[in-house]
Amino acid sequence: MDKAVILLKLAWRNIFRNTRRTILSGIAIGIGLAVMIFGDAFMTGINESMIRTSTDTFAGQGQIHAQGFRDTLEVEKTINNLQWVVDGLKKEERIQAFSLRTESFAMLASAANVTSIMLYGIDPAQERDISKIDEAITEGKYLGGSNTQQILIGSKTAEVLEVGVGDRVVVTVAQAGTGDLSQEMLRVSGIFRFGIQELDSAVAFIGLKKSREILGLGQGVHEIALRFHNLEDAGNRSLGFWKRYSRYGNEAIGWKDIMPQMEAVLEMSTLSKAITAAIIFGIVGLTIMNTLFMSLYERMFEFGVLRAIGTRPLRMALMILLEGGCLAIISIIIGSAIGFFFSWLFSVYGIDYRGIEFAGTTINELIYPVMNVRQYLLNPLYVLFFTLVAALYPAWYAARLTPAKAMKRSF
Repeated sequence: MDKAVILLKLAWRNIFRNTRRTILSGIAIGIGLAVMIFGDAFMTGINESMIRTSTDTFAGQGQIHAQGFRDTLEVEKTINNLQWVVDGLKKEERIQAFSLRTESFAMLASAANVTSIMLYGIDPAQERDISKIDEAITEGKYLGGSNTQQILIGSKTAEVLEVGVGDRVVVTVAQAGTGDLSQEMLRVSGIFRFGIQELDSAVAFIGLKKSREILGLGQGVHEIALRFHNLEDAGNRSLGFWKRYSRYGNEAIGWKDIMPQMEAVLEMSTLSKAITAAIIFGIVGLTIMNTLFMSLYERMFEFGVLRAIGTRPLRMALMILLEGGCLAIISIIIGSAIGFFFSWLFSVYGIDYRGIEFAGTTINELIYPVMNVRQYLLNPLYVLFFTLVAALYPAWYAARLTPAKAMKRSF
């Protein structure tokens, strides 16, 4: 034990024989660690922001439908045992809010043009807690009041139809059961703009009561959009909630199944983090190896003397490994401090990527890096591990030195 302590003290003193080189190497390695810490926090923040943007815009964090409705969008496929589902959701501790909707294909016509849309019937009050339709209104006003002859259309749809707030449009849908066409003249109460092509050009909203009436659904609905208290619950496929509400011919799914492309994007971001980490740790390894070899060649005569007086090769190698470990500790302290500072700074002030579209999602909020304990445990451990691995070759080289060879090279 005493010998190990002596070797550790020697290693610590040796790395400070050339203080400038040690500090520069520590800063270089520390910056690599800081990049990993900040990059992890930033990617976690942008992933959470993309999920929130995708789910909070309109889709919801989870949905309940009748089995097969998402595949066929048949008007007749309404949610089974609706009252049981609604009563159950009201008692769910995990659920923050939910909204009933109808969904159908429709034709929207004006005096100037005709276009096809996806027509949603929504409860204006419920929808405020689920989506951002009311926040996306750029002209006119949100649905509400006693007037049921209102419709919200997207900015691109308004351009195609050449209509504005207050103009009349005709909605044509196929009724449930019979397939008979049903038409209704509605007045444009508002125009919304989400910044997402699919919503701005091919979606319209009317009141739930009016949509049930023109579709002939009675009290039926096609979809219940969900909002959870904890976003992680919405992405947990093993949660018992999904099984509990996938009964009586219904299907309850989270955002990962609603938007599989988003899950693929998140998996790609994980892969990109792994590739970045591999590159950074490769650079860290080479830096460590270079530093230790420079130190070793400067002290070649000393190593020769140590071998001549009987120091075993294993202890020679151990001393080099300990020097690498000491350098890693210094680098971890520097890197963790830098990484923490920048992560904290931007977690307070945010990074402005608003308006940028990525993977079909338009970012509409500041990106705030998310800090967690894992970043300050795993990443430093990785640095320490790669440092010791990189130090193996210099340690092996030092262990193989003979006194004559070492002293000869020192002259």
